[in-house]
Amino acid sequence: MQQQLKQVIQSANKIILGKERQIRLSLCCLLSGGHLLIEDIPGVGKTTLAHTLAKLMGLEYQRIQFTSDLLPSDIIGATIYNADKHQFSFHQGAIFHQMVLADEINRATPKAQSALLEAMEEQQVTVEGHTHSLPQPFFVIATQNPSHQLGTFPLPESQLDRFLMRIELGYPDHDAERELLSGINRYRLIDDLAVQLPADILLRMQQAVKEIHVAPALLDYLQALIAFTRESDEYQTGLSPRAGLALLNAAKAWAFMQQRDMVIPEDVQQVLAPVAGHRLRAGHTNSANIVAPLLAAVAIP
Repeated sequence: MQQQLKQVIQSANKIILGKERQIRLSLCCLLSGGHLLIEDIPGVGKTTLAHTLAKLMGLEYQRIQFTSDLLPSDIIGATIYNADKHQFSFHQGAIFHQMVLADEINRATPKAQSALLEAMEEQQVTVEGHTHSLPQPFFVIATQNPSHQLGTFPLPESQLDRFLMRIELGYPDHDAERELLSGINRYRLIDDLAVQLPADILLRMQQAVKEIHVAPALLDYLQALIAFTRESDEYQTGLSPRAGLALLNAAKAWAFMQQRDMVIPEDVQQVLAPVAGHRLRAGHTNSANIVAPLLAAVAIP
């Protein structure tokens, strides 16, 4: 399984140039069974990253373009009357795919945004009193533009909390951008990618992540980090219990990707910014700056 994971990273690096850490964090989020939010300006490769991961893992992929006129029924589906059969039948919406890209999620109204909540949290949707299960694995990648741009509806805290991680891609470095300018369109290369990590193997990896050992001393460190966010004046609100579980699950997945059977403090530190950055309020815009006081104040046991 580790060799297949390595091949996914290598193949993705050929499409998304110079962003190996972001690719690893995206895979870490997927192995944790969580959902990913990518916040950045248009044109840096957010959509390309989502499509690349779906192709490399052979997942059923659907892109939903979030706009101001998007309806909840466009996302989850609707019950429609069939005149021929004289009965109502449920027509599945775009959410019924293994990987869903919610593109520019903060350009849709809050009503449309909230349609994703149950699906992301419960892995199911309820329409007209009937519950419909979503395919497995199920993974949402949402992209959003910076909140200062025109035509955006900021995501409320309750919806931000549904995303296990938030990452930023940023501008490419000099060499990567030179290769982009000199080569062909990277998006066209996605069609030539072969499946490196089939869905059944991915599900086995997700189960293996759950079995990664966590020592009591590591839990002490994790609880100390959480407690600091709640007690320190650095933050307006501290991390919730759900955020603590998200941090633990992400650290397990990172340890798995490093071919370890137990979590060490460095695993927690590697995923702290993308997991906690969008859950803390400290007057900073950069998630790495937000968690810097946290890492400096809490010693590793």
